[in-house]
Amino acid sequence: MGVTALLLLIVSKLWLQFGNFDLLHVQFTVTALLHGFGIALTIAIASWVVYRLWSRYRRSADFYLELVLKPLHWADLIWIGLLPGLSEELLFRGVMLPAFGFNLAAVIVSGICFGVLHLSSAEQWPYVVWATAVGILLGCSALYTGNLLVPIVAHILTNLVSSYFWKWEHSR
Repeated sequence: MGVTALLLLIVSKLWLQFGNFDLLHVQFTVTALLHGFGIALTIAIASWVVYRLWSRYRRSADFYLELVLKPLHWADLIWIGLLPGLSEELLFRGVMLPAFGFNLAAVIVSGICFGVLHLSSAEQWPYVVWATAVGILLGCSALYTGNLLVPIVAHILTNLVSSYFWKWEHSR
């Protein structure tokens, strides 16, 4: 996970260095934090519903999360929130959106790329569909607010909440 975060950071920096666009701004405001919290809550509730209702997604998510979460201690889960939340948002919303035009088409392309990043095997397509939908939602939040902090907060909180609940549910 740390290596992936570092690679995403390097790709982001190189893209910014050689591209002709600016990184999406990060503005620390109460409104941005509240938007991020609201989006995280929406994603967490939707994830719980999809997990309960779509058995193929549940199997796919369990497979993926078992690989990622099972070997970790409870305290290590903070890194599941921070590393992907920061590095993935920097690349997919902070760099890709402005590079591809900062419009709905850019949101869709970056969302698909985000989903594909979560592909670990051919059987994981339901998880990729979900990650793509989440990526598009996070992209829309960046497009709507013009603030990279919103999807960062949403992504970090979503990862933290979902990983703690998944680990708790599967440790009983």
